Amino acid sequence: MLTDQQGNSLSGASAQALDLYGQALESFNLYSGDPFAPLERAIQAAPQFVMAHILKAYLYATATEPAASLQAQRVVVHARSLPLDERAESHISVLTELMAGNWTRAATMLDYHNATYPRDLLGIQCGHLMDFYRAGTRNLRDRIARILPHWSAEVPGYSILLGMYAFGLEECGDYRRAEEYGHSAIELQPFDCWAHHAVAHVLEMQGRAEEGIDWMAEREPFWAGDDNFFRVHNWWHKALYHLDLDQVDQALAIYDGPIRGLRSDMALDLVDASALLWRLALAGRDLSERWTELAQAWEKHADGRHYPFNDWHGVMALLGAGRDADVERIANSIRAASSNDTEVARWAWHTGLPLIEGFTAFWRGDYHKAVEQLYGARAIANSFGGSHAQRDIIDWTLTEAALRAGRRELAEAFANERLALKPHSEVNRRFLYRATTRSGDQPASP
Repeated sequence: MLTDQQGNSLSGASAQALDLYGQALESFNLYSGDPFAPLERAIQAAPQFVMAHILKAYLYATATEPAASLQAQRVVVHARSLPLDERAESHISVLTELMAGNWTRAATMLDYHNATYPRDLLGIQCGHLMDFYRAGTRNLRDRIARILPHWSAEVPGYSILLGMYAFGLEECGDYRRAEEYGHSAIELQPFDCWAHHAVAHVLEMQGRAEEGIDWMAEREPFWAGDDNFFRVHNWWHKALYHLDLDQVDQALAIYDGPIRGLRSDMALDLVDASALLWRLALAGRDLSERWTELAQAWEKHADGRHYPFNDWHGVMALLGAGRDADVERIANSIRAASSNDTEVARWAWHTGLPLIEGFTAFWRGDYHKAVEQLYGARAIANSFGGSHAQRDIIDWTLTEAALRAGRRELAEAFANERLALKPHSEVNRRFLYRATTRSGDQPASP
């Protein structure tokens, strides 16, 4: 039986299909290029090549988009009809839980799967993504630590593991080692944009904004290509550095250019767009036309049912565009599903809805309510979705709400909290200044 580059057997494969599958998997590993094209050719060459079908299902299932989830279900239904070995059966079980909205159950099943198949790179990477989407901070690090001794630089794909480990270390606050592993990964594979992104997170969390801008600029040819799946997210990181340096015009130019210039309709890109535009609005910019365009792009993704992290970011755009009825539609969808026993429904009810209500109160000028909602919500936000850098928008909005509500002592406390982590941030310094002067209840100037 044929095997992949890491030595895992591949039932139903042919030599031609194996080569095409390898191309698709590498594209997925690097988040670069189109993995679907070679994958479809692999399936045509070997229709019973079950791992090709499983890779296709994961590509759809981890997209966090309703339409893609339906595609994943169709692929899995077909894959079940094929001859399955134990590894394939394990993957099908994981995918079944994932598509049912049980992210933690699926990720836990991959914990056990990875222990049994420690060189199954697809299983490792998909587990890492699930840990990211459910904010499983410890497992972002430890999933990789558990299997890393089974790998070495001689095993193809080793650099990909180093990049994932770097991000896990960063999310656990081990910034020194995260930066070291990120650089090691890039030395082996310069186009590993996930490893580059891990170092970008370190620089963001440590407030090293000027270094961050230099880091992005020096390596731009490796992460900013048109076929790079993570290019928008990495541009978002560069915009955050500019905001930390009070360079609002530069951040807005990034929004208008590489973030929304191509009008991407991928949910992950729309999350970054909403998160940046909201921050720019907090800086006092008039963004009405941009909100309108972005809200339209969110229409097919924000439904209050599939992935609440996306719904919350979709609501930011809907609020900015004045589409209050759509905001209520999403909130009511979450309320209606409150008795649903899936993990996604629990995330939406316990975390997504309080965030949506808090951001809605803020946008409508009810700053006292926003403070009460967001102060509680920030403690539970780590239960789902995204990174520390992404979730910082909660504390940013909370601090701004306290200022606009005239709760200066509370705003000062929040500013001190932020400055303890990032003392050089102009955003945080301005928070403290506004909290301790007469200008405290006024929005930031353009």
